[in-house]
Amino acid sequence: MLERIISKTKGDRWIWLIVIFLSIWSLLAVYSATGTLAYKKGVGSEQFLIKHLVMIVGGLALMYFSHLLDYRYYAGISKVLMVITIPLLLYTLMFGANVNDASRWVTIPVINQTFQTSDLAKLALITFLARTLSKKQENIKDVKRSFLPIMGAVSAVFILIALANLSTALMLFGVSILLLIIGRISIKQISLVCLAGAILLTGVIFLGPRRKTYVSRINTYMHPEQVDPDKSFQANQAKIAIATGGIFGKGPGNSTQRNFLPHPYSDFVFALIIEEYGLIGGLVLVFLYLLFLYRCILIVTQSPKAFGALLAAGLSFSLTIQAFANMAVAVGLGPVTGVPLPLVSMGGTSILFTSIAFGIILSVSRDNDEKKAESVKGKEKVFVGEIPAM
Repeated sequence: MLERIISKTKGDRWIWLIVIFLSIWSLLAVYSATGTLAYKKGVGSEQFLIKHLVMIVGGLALMYFSHLLDYRYYAGISKVLMVITIPLLLYTLMFGANVNDASRWVTIPVINQTFQTSDLAKLALITFLARTLSKKQENIKDVKRSFLPIMGAVSAVFILIALANLSTALMLFGVSILLLIIGRISIKQISLVCLAGAILLTGVIFLGPRRKTYVSRINTYMHPEQVDPDKSFQANQAKIAIATGGIFGKGPGNSTQRNFLPHPYSDFVFALIIEEYGLIGGLVLVFLYLLFLYRCILIVTQSPKAFGALLAAGLSFSLTIQAFANMAVAVGLGPVTGVPLPLVSMGGTSILFTSIAFGIILSVSRDNDEKKAESVKGKEKVFVGEIPAM
């Protein structure tokens, strides 16, 4: 059964290997990081490990099935996702579960599992932009038919996510701008989108419901010596974890900062990885994400269709930017955010949506490989047909 599944896995083999490696590393890191959390809750670490393992396996299954689906079907799915996403984001803001003064989660009935609606919104907006940009290439400069629908979608999703999760909104906005550039939108129109984003961003920071949190985090990052030590506690503990890790680390499961570092299994998992695996382990993790981006760029350049190229580009940029944003926060290069490390941080449905994104990229890669194979067969037939009879 396993051999049959493996034989049907298509697409870039390097991306498959990266996903498997990150998944295994995630299990090791989460098992080590949840020891203190398990003790506080009076349960064994195995309980969190099993739950995380279920999510990892579920994510791999979703990635497998989504990579088997022809990526062209995601163009139609994107319209449905956008119709669902906007009302869902509104519902989350008004009735979602409130954690740390932010309404980001919605509870799924029956199974009582929460999921972050911004994860769905990222997938929806990127696929929608890829579809719209590829479909409107012939009249891409048309303001009414092309620009307004794109600007409306980007602005609506940005403001609805930013009110509760500014870091995710900013990263998604950046990915959207990159897609607009690749999709040949004029500089003038891109400037208008950026201007609209700047106005919305200013409103969220100074008038939004989490304005005090945003200002406090920026002030803590810019002037750590002038703020209450409790506010910079997370960043300081992460720096201690990194500093004590050294070159080779303390070894798997030997972290001491997991007892002090808030969320060492999610937001600051990179700091824990450096503490246990050292600078070498951190560099290996950085290399894996860079290798993933490189393989995705090859997929984009080899894709014969605009939709496939834009889809792979948008999703790969989103995952890579998120990964480096998480690592930048852990090492003190950015203010504290709640962005997880893709496929490494402990999470619920975020792992599932991330896995679907990987699967869609692999679907584009699979189509590229099939087109190459068909082209080679066609050339072989022509060559054989040209051989004169003896």
